[in-house]
Amino acid sequence: MDPFMQEAIAEARQGLSEGGIPIGSVLVRDGTIIGRGHNRRVQKGDPVIHAEIDCLMNAGRIGSFHATTLYSTLMPCYLCAGAAVQFRIPKVVVGESRTFAGARGFMEEHGIEVVDLDLPECVLMMEDFIRKNPALWNEDIGEL
Repeated sequence: MDPFMQEAIAEARQGLSEGGIPIGSVLVRDGTIIGRGHNRRVQKGDPVIHAEIDCLMNAGRIGSFHATTLYSTLMPCYLCAGAAVQFRIPKVVVGESRTFAGARGFMEEHGIEVVDLDLPECVLMMEDFIRKNPALWNEDIGEL
């Protein structure tokens, strides 16, 4: 498996261990992780700290995002896809999109290459979480 996706999965597991939603993300440039994060909406009581946003915040001001790849264990929602479009991140690699279709088309329409690895590990992690925490999941995706 891709070592960067492994790191995103580790972030997702960390978020789950903190009582949050198991979605993780890393930002890579030149073969090096320059930012990492996980969904911390529950932990911080902040509705916009999705995994990709946390990752970008932790990367900080890096100047240009043009030579980066954003990894996420789940297909980004419109909030996170909007950040990728805004910063012109050229490539987004996701662990899966079966449990949440996200905003793939939106990113592709804006020139982002989207690679869906469809990893069983990511699918099972989200299916298990959604089954055990349906109200929290529906809150996260704006379905309440």
